[in-house]
Amino acid sequence: MAFVIVTLKVMPTSPEIDLDAMEVKVKEEIKSFAGDRKMESKIEPVAFGLNSLNVTFLMDESQGSPDPLAEKVGKFEGVNSAEITDVSRALG
Repeated sequence: MAFVIVTLKVMPTSPEIDLDAMEVKVKEEIKSFAGDRKMESKIEPVAFGLNSLNVTFLMDESQGSPDPLAEKVGKFEGVNSAEITDVSRALG
């Protein structure tokens, strides 16, 4: 069984959006999609006070594409966009 490391970048609709609350909701959605595996998140500055939420997680390669997860997160209230920015196979 192979695993992939996926990074999901979530952009809020404005700088006023509570990214900590969004992080909890996004992580719950990732757990329901990929299972309760290792997950790390980071808030990164973009521009003019706007930050993005980047969550990197491990998922089973046999699950297929993580794009449906990005589409679902992109529909959350306060989310402007959600996209998969990196997918790489975990070796070892």
